[in-house]
Amino acid sequence: MAFLNIQRDGAVLTLTMSQPETRNALTGNTAAEEFVQVCDEVRRDPSVKAIILTAEGPVFSSGGNVKDMRRFFDETLTPDAIREEYRQGIQRIPRALYNLDVPTICAVNGPAIGAGLDLVCMCDIRIASEEASFAESFVRVGIVPGDGGAWLLPRAVGMAKASEMAFTGEAINAQEAMSFGLVSRVVAASELLPTARALAGKIAANPGAVMRMTKRLLREGEHASLESLLEMSAGYQAIAHKTADHREAVTAFIEKRSPRFS
Repeated sequence: MAFLNIQRDGAVLTLTMSQPETRNALTGNTAAEEFVQVCDEVRRDPSVKAIILTAEGPVFSSGGNVKDMRRFFDETLTPDAIREEYRQGIQRIPRALYNLDVPTICAVNGPAIGAGLDLVCMCDIRIASEEASFAESFVRVGIVPGDGGAWLLPRAVGMAKASEMAFTGEAINAQEAMSFGLVSRVVAASELLPTARALAGKIAANPGAVMRMTKRLLREGEHASLESLLEMSAGYQAIAHKTADHREAVTAFIEKRSPRFS
């Protein structure tokens, strides 16, 4: 059974995690392979302008499958082998999803626990249902964030709150998540997907190539110096000025009409 249910509506792709029987756990299944595959396909398809990530069932994602962790008790399984399993397994998700050039919207329908919270942080825009909650709970099962959470969460909520969440493992509710900047909106459960789709529609109305370059600049800006980012921005701007969509946007503005992007 596939982990991701993929639906397309025009330029918007909706990815729905569809294994509610395991609370949409990200390990012990094909989740990593499917995320990598869909991200590769989107990267090669310039007609995709926005992605919505959500989940089926009452839980967004429980993160790692705790029952599956018992196999690590096997004395023949060495630390080196486990490290390589993380590299070739769940760590492929942040490498694929976080670095994707297409804007991503996470519609969090329920609890996002451990790696499930880290998955939320991999997305650009995060909207929560009133029923959502968030916990960086690795410490409670005696492990560390193994999928990049120690890098992702502080960038979403700041180091102090990320430290509190990681050191206690305690959950915060949707309103708390919004107050700390983890999510930008909290809506009723019935309005979660309509809100995400409306936002994706606004994004998809803009030129796709310029959107991808804009996201890349935002990503690079997280670790580049100002001078490096200015140089990269100048190069991207030179490309943007020569696109048909830029010409159409300027022409439409002067002619006082809506642009028709190609």
